[in-house]
Amino acid sequence: MGLRGAFMIKMKLHGTYNLYYSILGMRNPMNSWHLMDSSEPDEAGNCKLGEKDLNLAQRLTLAGTEHGKFMRFITVCFDLTAPLYWWKEFDTYKFAEKNSTSTMHKLTSRELAPHDFSFDMLTDYRNDQIRHLNNLIKAYKSREGDSEEDNAYRKAVFRELVQDLPSAYMQKRTVITNYAELRNIYFQRRYHKLDEWRDFCTWIKETLPYAEELICLEKKE
Repeated sequence: MGLRGAFMIKMKLHGTYNLYYSILGMRNPMNSWHLMDSSEPDEAGNCKLGEKDLNLAQRLTLAGTEHGKFMRFITVCFDLTAPLYWWKEFDTYKFAEKNSTSTMHKLTSRELAPHDFSFDMLTDYRNDQIRHLNNLIKAYKSREGDSEEDNAYRKAVFRELVQDLPSAYMQKRTVITNYAELRNIYFQRRYHKLDEWRDFCTWIKETLPYAEELICLEKKE
């Protein structure tokens, strides 16, 4: 038995987009574009927010989702590697598109190792699990013919492999979502009992531009 320490989820930000144009649209209801004081947009549509624009954005955000809908226009793209048990909770959020690495195509491409799983403790049982999965991968690769018998054998072995794969298996997905959905996630999950959720919420707050001012904004007492 060996203590490895928790395998924290990994995030890699690719970009945030359309901050300037979300503010431009935010001012449409009152035709108040002449009051914009943010800088001109860069190639990604982002800008430095002016004091007036930020003040209005915060007031609308705190007024509720129907008033703060400009947040849906600020998009974010990132890579996220996390265990399957975490992904099934993330999948409850619908305003996020995801493109994942494929267990169907790549699970049998190589032997599995402890770093492929989010195991806090590498126990004898878990080592046995990994050995079992690798034996199935070897069995799958041992029959590379195209006969009906070979295909049936590989299908049976692959089904066993997928069914026995622990929920701690790490999967990478590229995600695109928006500030409104991340705000929803932040306030629902920041104190979650799973470390992965708290780490993700910390990443949101510390990484994304104007996250503290918009995504994590709370009413003052």
